Amino acid sequence: MSAGLIELGRLLMQEGYSFTTVTPDTHRLVNARAGNEVSSCLRDVLGWSRPFQPDCLPGPVFELMCSAGACEQIHGSSLWRANVRFSTLDGLLFAHSPFPTSQSDAVFFGPDTYRFARAIRQHAPQARRIVDVGCGTGVGGLLLAKLGRSQAPVVLADVNASALRFARLNAQLAGVAAEVVQSDILADVAGDPDLIVSNPPYMRDGAARTYRDGGGELGEGLAVRIVVEALARLRRAPSGGVLLLYTGAPIVLGRDTFFSAVRDVLTKPDVEFWYEEVDPDVFSEELDQPDYLSVERIAAVLLRVKVIRSS
Repeated sequence: MSAGLIELGRLLMQEGYSFTTVTPDTHRLVNARAGNEVSSCLRDVLGWSRPFQPDCLPGPVFELMCSAGACEQIHGSSLWRANVRFSTLDGLLFAHSPFPTSQSDAVFFGPDTYRFARAIRQHAPQARRIVDVGCGTGVGGLLLAKLGRSQAPVVLADVNASALRFARLNAQLAGVAAEVVQSDILADVAGDPDLIVSNPPYMRDGAARTYRDGGGELGEGLAVRIVVEALARLRRAPSGGVLLLYTGAPIVLGRDTFFSAVRDVLTKPDVEFWYEEVDPDVFSEELDQPDYLSVERIAAVLLRVKVIRSS
């Protein structure tokens, strides 16, 4: 990530920039309103991802964006478009992909991110070594570090190289020491973490976008793998540890398909777990897709698992 983008982020923080990222459907609806065709302010450019004229930006922002490669001119037009977006959460600034997140390696930020952050604030314990699996922008690990829950640099792990670039930038903007590791779940993460957090992709995505496609029959595949592999790693920690997983659960004929897939892994003598629906109905617009014709709803769920090591 270029020094120019770091400088841009720091300038935004100094200016008190704030933006809450909404769902893609809400984003499209708001941008389609009359008068929203072209940016009139900084939030329009770097939050709503609207086309802009350089003179709508304050001070040195446009020059910083150009030097950072954070914008490009729209072909055949005098308008420009940002190729990065900035959102805020709990006083932290996060850079991520612009709207629409159509690229295969796009890095997403949205309502699930805010729910995940809430779960971390409420349920994450103190830990010696923390790993944020599928970290994306790094929200999980960076928030834990700012909350003082970690005794060592947090580990931000993701298979997506674009996510890791954003995670490094966001760690610098937050002033957090972090290990940034390219890894398929925990395969290339060293050491024995005692807290693993994750907000993995949980949809079936025809475009196979890394941030969105969870694999498996209904998108639950990656979350199931995380449970299995995280518990195996936590059993290596001297005192056990905790997995905090926020994900989606397709409900078919009243049956929670994600929980059904992990039930046997969780019902072990050395495991305590707590599970709840955070939101009973998310991404309802997906239910008319061919992969979801058997699904009556998709629930956002939170799983907290504790592995207990006997003394």
